[in-house]
Amino acid sequence: MEFTASQIASFIDGQIIGDESTVITGVSPIENGESGHLSFIAQDRFSHFLDTSKCSVIIVSEKLIDKVNYNPTLIVVKDAYLSFQILMNLYQEMQGRKEGIENGSSIHDTAVIGNKAYIGAFTYVSEKAKIGEGSQIYPHVYIGKGVKIGKNCKIDSGARIYDYCIIGDNCVIHSNTVVGGDGFGFQPTAEGFKKIPQLGNVIIEDDVEIGSNCSIDRATIGSTIIGKGTKIDNLIQIAHNVKIGQNNVIAAQAGIAGSTTIGDWNQIGGQVGVVGHIKIGNQVKIQAQSGVNSSVGDRETLYGSPAISYNDYLRNYVHFRNFTEIVKRINNLEDTSKDKTNE
Repeated sequence: MEFTASQIASFIDGQIIGDESTVITGVSPIENGESGHLSFIAQDRFSHFLDTSKCSVIIVSEKLIDKVNYNPTLIVVKDAYLSFQILMNLYQEMQGRKEGIENGSSIHDTAVIGNKAYIGAFTYVSEKAKIGEGSQIYPHVYIGKGVKIGKNCKIDSGARIYDYCIIGDNCVIHSNTVVGGDGFGFQPTAEGFKKIPQLGNVIIEDDVEIGSNCSIDRATIGSTIIGKGTKIDNLIQIAHNVKIGQNNVIAAQAGIAGSTTIGDWNQIGGQVGVVGHIKIGNQVKIQAQSGVNSSVGDRETLYGSPAISYNDYLRNYVHFRNFTEIVKRINNLEDTSKDKTNE
């Protein structure tokens, strides 16, 4: 698809510096710009590319403009990063959406498929499942008994949605993620560990995105809940009966143990581990590779394992790096003290 600088500027309310008829046919990272391509610059550390990039058109934040003439055509906006996101979303919408049921899929007679939905080949839709209007279910997906999927969702190839789970509107679930697998519940007995039946489900509210290869376990009783607007990266484990609030972001390889409650607007870094049966408040930031083993209030920033206040961790780590030298100094002081006592 081809667009002129003028057309692009009209989408994002931008001001053009240069030739508004310049045509672009693709996009490039600013570091590897190509003629005929579009890119963006939102930070000062990349501003030198305004003079050196081979891109034909660059979207740039207005705060970075410091002269009148530039080699590429510029589209000046308040926030180049946000504007570029808007363009990418518009482009994705222009690609169109699939509709209909492909050959090779299996849909139970009691399942309900909404208007303009798409069911890919080799997908299995179980009895009494409901798939909302405009949702896209790609090939090799399993939809269990009684599952409800809202409008305009996208379930990528290889995902598994187990029985009676509920997914809201505008959700995205990427490949090979399992929603509603059994929670990890076992009772120790003299004969070994006996499995506790996992009878609940998973509820995923509107506007949630879940990356690939995640496991979100069904509740033992009740529901595991992922709140509206939450974004979950790849390779994440969320255990049974966890309740996650709205607009959280959780980075790759994090694990949240059973029956933990997490509030709203939290940021959880990669490889964070959270023990079960605790509460994490709102607007909490947990740095990567931290281990959280106790409840946390609102607006805290944590680091370490076990996780403590981020500022306390940094101060303590300075001493830890010098720990050997500190021990030597203490030993020397003790030796000196003993010598003076013996005198």
